[in-house]
Amino acid sequence: MLTSEQIDQYRRDGYTVAPNLLSATEVTDLIVELDGICAGNTLAEHSDKLEMEPNQAPDGTVVRRVYEPCTYYPMFEKLSESPKLLDCIEGLIGPDILRHYSKINMKPAEIGSVVEWHQDMGYYPLTNGDSLAALMYLDDTTVANGCLQVIPGVHEQPLMDHTLDGFFQGKITEPVDESLAVPLEGEAGSVIFMHAMTPHASITNTSQTSRRTLIVSCRASDTYQLFCGTTTVDGHHYEKLVRGVWRQVARITYSEFPIPKYRQTTASLYELQEQSR
Repeated sequence: MLTSEQIDQYRRDGYTVAPNLLSATEVTDLIVELDGICAGNTLAEHSDKLEMEPNQAPDGTVVRRVYEPCTYYPMFEKLSESPKLLDCIEGLIGPDILRHYSKINMKPAEIGSVVEWHQDMGYYPLTNGDSLAALMYLDDTTVANGCLQVIPGVHEQPLMDHTLDGFFQGKITEPVDESLAVPLEGEAGSVIFMHAMTPHASITNTSQTSRRTLIVSCRASDTYQLFCGTTTVDGHHYEKLVRGVWRQVARITYSEFPIPKYRQTTASLYELQEQSR
């Protein structure tokens, strides 16, 4: 359960941090499970549930992302539906909670891919702003190994421009005042609750240690996706009601919202941002 101060910070800044929400034992168990998921995969031959770091030999084994762990792997699914996590989320978006998607960003030592400034809701426009990501640090996380950075206090403003020549780039294309950025360092087990309109980024991991982060995106069940083509249809496969009831009437608070137009199909945020560069 979040404190009133943490809830106030989320409302004001678009994020809050719950230190050590996961126990050391939970983190260790998740890492053992994660190591088993990644074992035996290479750049040349890997599961379709994994995305590999591109700049390695064909027999390289460095993974940069695991897709939908809370759908495919029971340990991660159980965590995403645990009372202590959902109690925190309920305090921020209400009692009717839909799990939207999940992923694990691996951020391997020395080569972890950069993630440029973006806002999550630019990828999936919604009828209102009751959507967040719970980012769970599985490693001690610092600026050196590529911690999350956020720009606080702008999540209630209109979506920043993510386009170039009319096409969605997967990153903010207007100037970003990085002097306002706040790095969110934390020990393993810390959980960041971040509004889907909060601008965020992470730099390359230059350290000798990994920075693995489990990300679970949730929204209120009366928060509906606006249709954006096949990306919307594909995403519905992973939605699950994890608390409360599924509201059958959409709550609409945005008078307008930009719809992303893609120049070509991409597998991930990483690929889209790489193509943009």
